Amino acid sequence: MIAILDYGMGNVGSIHNMLKRVGTPSVITNDPQELRSATKIILPGVGAFDQAITKLRNLDLIGLMNELVLEKQKPILGICLGMQLLSRSSEEGDLPGLGWIDAKTVRFRTDSNGKTLRIPHMGWNQVKVVRGNSIMDDLPDEPRFYFVHSYHVHCVLPEDVVAVAEYGEVFHCAIQRQNIYGTQFHPEKSHKFGMRLLKNFAEA
Repeated sequence: MIAILDYGMGNVGSIHNMLKRVGTPSVITNDPQELRSATKIILPGVGAFDQAITKLRNLDLIGLMNELVLEKQKPILGICLGMQLLSRSSEEGDLPGLGWIDAKTVRFRTDSNGKTLRIPHMGWNQVKVVRGNSIMDDLPDEPRFYFVHSYHVHCVLPEDVVAVAEYGEVFHCAIQRQNIYGTQFHPEKSHKFGMRLLKNFAEA
């Protein structure tokens, strides 16, 4: 059973429906006992960085998540803002992130010609896999995924980067460190490619 963490800031219903389509049971929850008993966790996120961290704090979930993910090595997938929360900090806010990945979340600025980019980056974009990884198994070398974001995660360690995309600049769009996974794009909105990725995570 995969637990989709419900803290008021994510497309939990869409993720639940996509997991159902690939035959994976899941539960939408913030109950500590259900999180402890789950085999894996998905951390969704839509909205502002500081607001999301504050909601996790107010629900008293950060300590529990540190225990489950860092100590017990329970696999977790952060999606969009959920991936950004895995980093140490964000230019969007003042509060520290979870810090599970040595990375910072930064805002898109200008393209290679110095022109201001339209923000948010929204729509389908090709993704280039740069490192073999279980969640990217059985996908083409450059699959397409759906993005909606103004900020992106920049990893300090190249070995944490699984895939990149380009919007004015090349940016890290999928990451992994041991049991911790993240995608800047929305697999639950990415049709067959997203279904394959979520199935891979469920079976990893």
